[in-house]
Amino acid sequence: MSRLAIVLFNLGGPDGPGAIKPFRVNLFSDPAIIRAPWFVRVWLSRLIAGRGAKQAVANYALMGGKSPLLGFTQAQGRALEAALAARTGDEVKCFIAMRYWHPFAGQTAREVKAWTPDRVILLPLYPQFSTTTTGSSLTNWREAAANAGLAKPTTTLCCWPDDPAFAHAYAALVDQAIETAKAQAPGQKLRVLYSAHGLPESIVKAGDPYQAHVERSVAAVHKALNNQGLEAVICYQSRATPQKWLEPSTIQSIEAAGRAGAGVVIVPIAFVSDHIETLVELDIENRHIAEAAKVPVYVRAQTPNAAPGFIEALAALVARAPNPGLCAGGARCQGHQNCPWSRHAA
Repeated sequence: MSRLAIVLFNLGGPDGPGAIKPFRVNLFSDPAIIRAPWFVRVWLSRLIAGRGAKQAVANYALMGGKSPLLGFTQAQGRALEAALAARTGDEVKCFIAMRYWHPFAGQTAREVKAWTPDRVILLPLYPQFSTTTTGSSLTNWREAAANAGLAKPTTTLCCWPDDPAFAHAYAALVDQAIETAKAQAPGQKLRVLYSAHGLPESIVKAGDPYQAHVERSVAAVHKALNNQGLEAVICYQSRATPQKWLEPSTIQSIEAAGRAGAGVVIVPIAFVSDHIETLVELDIENRHIAEAAKVPVYVRAQTPNAAPGFIEALAALVARAPNPGLCAGGARCQGHQNCPWSRHAA
C-alpha cells in the first residue's frame, strides 16, 4: 500500500471581515491577474480592492461575513479520500492550497513533506485551464515545494474540461434545475445559460485556452443532458477591470432572455464549489436582474461541491493519472501557449 498525497488548489476566500481587504489585495497583486509592471500592479491592486471594498463587505455579510469556499473544499477532500481508498486501497490524504488566502501553498507544501507520501498528485479544482487560475496556482506551488524541499514523484491534472464523468455529473445537476424550472413554469420556453468567470479578451488573445476549454465543457455537459432540445448560451460573469472582457456577459444574456420571453436555467460551469460568485452574484444579484428583465423563471443549477457523482469523477481522474511526469491532460493541452507544464517536470 502506497501513500498518496493529493493537493487540491482553489482561489481561497476571506475567513472573516478583517480578511476581506487583504484577500482582495492578494488577488489583484497576482501578475497572472493584473498584467502590468510590479510597481503599477501594487498601486492598481490597492486601488481596485479599495474601490470595491464597501460592496465586498456587504456581499460577504450575506454569507456570514466570510467565504464558505474552504469548508466546501475540505468536504470535497474528505469525500475524495474515502472514494480513492475504496477504489485503490492506497493510503490517501488530501491537502488544500489556496492561492489568495489561507491555507497558502507554502504552509501546505511543508505539511505534505511532513506526511512523507510516496507520490503527489496536484489537482486544481478548476475544470478549465487558465493562466490566471490553474497556471498561477501551479507556478506558486512549484516555488513553495522547492522552498519546502518537497521532492516526490508528482503528477499534475491541470485540466479536465470535457472529462466524460465530470460532464455527466454536472449534467445531472443541470437536469435537476431544468426539472425545477419546468415545475415552476409549466410549458415555459427555457434557455440554459452556462455562466463562466470572465477574462479580459487580451489574455485569451495572448494564448490562454480558457475560452476554448469553457466551450468544450459546455458542449460535453449539454450533450449529456436528459433534457435535450434546449438552447445553450455561453456567457461570462464577474468583470473586475475596465478592459474589454469576454462576451456576452451573464447580465447581457439574462436581459436577452427576458426580451425573448425565455425562462433561464443558469449553470456556473467554471465553478465546482459554492462561493461568493454563486451564492451572491448568481443567486441574489443576477436574480434581481432577471426579475427586472421580466425573465419568467430563473433557476440556478447547483454547483457540484461534494456531490457523489462529482467526487467519483475526481477519483477516476486521480486513479488513472500516469505515474510521475508532466501534465496528465494529454491531447487536450496541445495547441495552446503558456502552459507551465509543457516545458517543466511537475
